[in-house]
Amino acid sequence: MIYLKTDEEIELMRISNQLVAKTLGEVAKAIKPGVSTLELDKIAETFIRDNGGTPAFLNYQGFPNTLCTSVNEHVVHGIPSDKPLQEGDIVSVDCGVLLNDFYGDSAYTFPIGQVAPEVKALLDATKESLYKGIEQAIENNRLGDIGNAIQTYTEDLGYTVVREMVGHGIGKNLHEAPEVANYGKKGNGTKLKTGMVIAIEPMINLGKRQIVQEDDGWTIRTIDNKVSAHYEHTVAIRKGKADILSSFKFVEEILSLQSEK
Repeated sequence: MIYLKTDEEIELMRISNQLVAKTLGEVAKAIKPGVSTLELDKIAETFIRDNGGTPAFLNYQGFPNTLCTSVNEHVVHGIPSDKPLQEGDIVSVDCGVLLNDFYGDSAYTFPIGQVAPEVKALLDATKESLYKGIEQAIENNRLGDIGNAIQTYTEDLGYTVVREMVGHGIGKNLHEAPEVANYGKKGNGTKLKTGMVIAIEPMINLGKRQIVQEDDGWTIRTIDNKVSAHYEHTVAIRKGKADILSSFKFVEEILSLQSEK
């Protein structure tokens, strides 16, 4: 069952997603070599609660933390730890918030200090593929158009697309129908309608596309231990142009300030 949202509900979702965006901005201020993902997790939880929200992932199906922090070969659902981040690492920080009865969800992959050129290229391509997918998230297109745009762009650059993990509908539940795959055929799948709200989240690997689950029951990593990147926006379907409810603005303002230092 796909729940179509009213304009009023979409505006409430925008508020939830802007809190996610600002939380990721707080993470961006603190993230650097020597900081642990557990420290970032505490920053995020405190900020969300101070702003009237509830961490969406904390205790969700037993997940123990506020953030999913997936380092290097970890694709998604990494559990924050006290292990310090190191120069050259990358870490996907996925954050969800419940506010005004609606969920927000977004993810950003951060480079820690200077990363290898091929890793930087993967990050850039993955983020660009997210926007290629969003361009297709308009009324009367189909889900396959989104997946195809992401798949075509990244595979043409020599990367691989994780298939088992997908994006999702979102609203009063964190995960709703439909599933939003990052691969597919143009013209296939569910028709997109105004009022649908979906989380689009490409997970793109430098090496093989296959993944395995770690023994913790949560963390997903690449089968060949090569790095993976992950970016996510929550998007409302509209006529002509998708409406991005989340934002990377706060993250990227901080990162650009840091790069100038």
